[in-house]
Amino acid sequence: MYGDYAALLADPLVDAVYISLTNDVHASWSMHALAAGKHVLCEKPLAMTATEVDAMAAAAAESGRLLVEASWYRWHPRVRMAEQLVRDGAIGAVRHVAAGFTFDGRLDGNYRLDPARGGGALYDVGCYAVSAAQWAFGGAPVRGVAARQRLGPTGVDLTTEAVLSFDAGDAEIRAGISEPPRQWLVVTGDAGEIELPGPAYTAWVDDETVLLVSDGTRTRRVPVPAVDAYRVMVEEVSAVVAGGDGWLLPLPESRATAAVLDACFAAARSH
Repeated sequence: MYGDYAALLADPLVDAVYISLTNDVHASWSMHALAAGKHVLCEKPLAMTATEVDAMAAAAAESGRLLVEASWYRWHPRVRMAEQLVRDGAIGAVRHVAAGFTFDGRLDGNYRLDPARGGGALYDVGCYAVSAAQWAFGGAPVRGVAARQRLGPTGVDLTTEAVLSFDAGDAEIRAGISEPPRQWLVVTGDAGEIELPGPAYTAWVDDETVLLVSDGTRTRRVPVPAVDAYRVMVEEVSAVVAGGDGWLLPLPESRATAAVLDACFAAARSH
């Protein structure tokens, strides 16, 4: 239907676009779309630096259009429930978060091995774990970052390990694209613990999940029916575009995640 992206953006019948290109062009094509008057749902990570996110946010403000990071796990009902429990003080003040996402990519020829295109573990799956740590600590600022990376032959990080320091506690983060598949998210507070066992970030249409909530004496299992969280994301963003109600991942949270990714890279390079 369209010969190129510019033709698509020139179509007055297009209200919004979803950008799923490689990480290095998220910022440029998002800003092209915003300048054309389109709402933008852009894949994670929203951009490769916090500075790029700032430019994108300015473009969104100038255009009066939405800019939303498609970090789709945030729309999953289990994650929304966990966030609410933390906000409600169900486990007391959060003191520690353990969050990680690893998989064996077998990525020969894949852009994930190309540093110029935003490859590497931290951009690809570390953004999930960093995001989770930030909402678990209620959006509090990260006060310090220590990180180390194992680089592959092309220069991308095959593994990133980081410790994020908050005023109230810390978060241990791990991301890997060349090791056995595993996902985990455990939020520990003064009065209990919340765990998302199984696919913490990629629970899909056939994955009935459970939320484990412990008060230190017993663990409550809260079942969550299988759901297509990606579809939920698209439907809620579409509802807001149409002038209705829907939950959107706040742009300041995406900016904060980008800033922590920047800090992780900087800390790892300082070793």
